[in-house]
Amino acid sequence: MLPRAFRRPVAWFSRTVLFRRIGPTIMPPLERLMARLTGGRVQLSGLLLPSLVLHTIGASSGVERSVTLMYCPEPCGRMLVTGSNFARDAHPAWTGNLLKHPDAAVSVHGERIPVHAELVGDDEREAVWRRLEENWPGYRGYERASGRVLRIFRLTPAARG
Repeated sequence: MLPRAFRRPVAWFSRTVLFRRIGPTIMPPLERLMARLTGGRVQLSGLLLPSLVLHTIGASSGVERSVTLMYCPEPCGRMLVTGSNFARDAHPAWTGNLLKHPDAAVSVHGERIPVHAELVGDDEREAVWRRLEENWPGYRGYERASGRVLRIFRLTPAARG
């Protein structure tokens, strides 16, 4: 991962209208290319901050879907993921998938880990946003720009047995 000092300028660029316009088109193919080149061990966005591949079951289709996301680590191996969707006005599909099928999996550095997702409640949103913005400065700007309340999920590794 690149030094934290790079996060602030890259975070600023990621909130620009230009990036919000081109990001949804260019980032997914670039992430897939990086995954292919590294055997899934490295995500392009993971060069700047912790990233994972979230594997969900489609809410309508029942088919497994995968998406690369940045995450914010928490104690005990838990992870926070946010449905910013490049500040678009609609929630990303993966958030609906987790609402319907909260048992999912993540791949981190090529290792697949089963997780259980819980939507962060209103009672802890402010504290969680502080933690998220420590990880990615200005991240809440996506919520303001989108005009909606972003869905934040806590992913807890499932007990292995």
